[in-house]
Amino acid sequence: MRILGRLQTAVTSLKNDWRTIQMARQVASHLQKAQGRLPVVFFNASTRIRGNSQNAAFSLLASWAVRLTGQRVVHFICWSGMSRCVLGTDQDAPYKSMPCKTCTRQSKVNTTGAEVRIFTYKRDDELAAILQKLSLNELLRYEQPLPEVGGSLPLGKLVLPSLRWRLRLQSFTDDEATRFLCREFMLSAWNVASRFSIFLENVKPQAAVLFNGMQFPEATAAWLCRQRGVRVITHESGFQPFSGYFVEGDITTYPITIPDVELTPDQNARLDADLQKRLQGDFSMAGIHFWNEMRDLPEELVQKAARFKQVAAIFTNVIFDTTQLNANVIFADMFAWLDTVLEVIKAHPETFFVIRAHPDEARPGKLSRESVAMWFEQKASTLQNTAFIPPQDRINSYDLIRSSKFVLTYNSQIGLESILMGIPALGAGRAPFVDFDTVYFERDREAYLHRLESLLTAAQLKVSEEAIKHTRRFMYYRYFRFSLPFGEFIESTPPIGYVRLKKFSWRALEKSPTAHALLAGISHGKLFELDA
Repeated sequence: MRILGRLQTAVTSLKNDWRTIQMARQVASHLQKAQGRLPVVFFNASTRIRGNSQNAAFSLLASWAVRLTGQRVVHFICWSGMSRCVLGTDQDAPYKSMPCKTCTRQSKVNTTGAEVRIFTYKRDDELAAILQKLSLNELLRYEQPLPEVGGSLPLGKLVLPSLRWRLRLQSFTDDEATRFLCREFMLSAWNVASRFSIFLENVKPQAAVLFNGMQFPEATAAWLCRQRGVRVITHESGFQPFSGYFVEGDITTYPITIPDVELTPDQNARLDADLQKRLQGDFSMAGIHFWNEMRDLPEELVQKAARFKQVAAIFTNVIFDTTQLNANVIFADMFAWLDTVLEVIKAHPETFFVIRAHPDEARPGKLSRESVAMWFEQKASTLQNTAFIPPQDRINSYDLIRSSKFVLTYNSQIGLESILMGIPALGAGRAPFVDFDTVYFERDREAYLHRLESLLTAAQLKVSEEAIKHTRRFMYYRYFRFSLPFGEFIESTPPIGYVRLKKFSWRALEKSPTAHALLAGISHGKLFELDA
């Protein structure tokens, strides 16, 4: 059975690759006459090993859309160009070699008929000798001189998000395994920098389209582009199934420009239909469908809550997610926030605090190794006025919100859904929606604690109509105007989170609203936004 399963997987993979090759050839045979503009670079070394993740597919389709206009596109491709990469590293065995053969094979398939520049790996022995002597803290502060740009490349800062993401940790132990991986990421980033600098000099692009911009290969490329005045466009998964979000700048801040207009009846109806699906657990993010079903709050939890004056729900995030770097403006990190809230919990025994861990903490293959469950067990499990709902528990979070006086979040968008349910929410981490008069958000720790105290002691709380209006407008634009739909061109395929191309014509891609939005942003510097 195991052999048969592997054979079926191999056949499926070959079919998917053949479909990609056919489509690439179709695109290549229908290119418009070259227009002479400076080229656009695509680089996404941190999106996949084999097959295509959603973001790998978004990048591929975007490159085809640009090429079909006659615009020159150049792919910068890793060809065993890093000693350790983000996806290829085994966090439990960091010394294990990379699966480069599988990755380069997929890169060859994806860039069929395209203009490609590959980079290989050449270890800098002099830099390696310097790094070998440093502690972990010294490594993360290290900058490598780069005279050609008149400054120093902050290698330690560039690899930190990748180190956290790969190890599934917020804080590190200064041991040899962690230092080894940090050094190898830094040496690999330096190799990317050396090769990408030459590439930029030779190709002289007008823009670089990069996945995420936070994992160290793309972050290094983005840093070099900005030093040279090259536009940086980054992308991530959007907020609808099979949708991508593109922006000129830093995608992890999810910047949105929203006009001060009222939603139309049709727009409100569309948003309501989507929200109703979410309330039933019918939603996905980055190809992951978190809940196939949701169950009611346990009777034991309901009975315990009834013994208290009021209930406050606390929703946490995944600490290794790259958005957390932008969120940490009031508190050093999510655990520092939880430590602060813990003191408030102890000071308010009349309130029942229910902590709900994010479901992604327990996702297979991405299991957090520094989790909220660990924090709760160590610091809060003995308190009588607390309860913990683990990430794998399919309890209906919306039922928890309905039973609460208010909601505390770090930077999770469930605060927005809480607002629409009429329950106030207080955010502790910076998020894209805090500047749009949605959830409560304070700019410093003392103001945050003052706001939290006022929520706890208020006789009654009510969400204003203005907050609901602003929240609905933000969610509509985020879901339906800035999340570009790719569902016409891709569909799910095993393993979870991966996609394959559907059968479609080059003309369907060229004429799609998504292609028009991509071209407006990439070629003309406009917002990556669907037409109204």
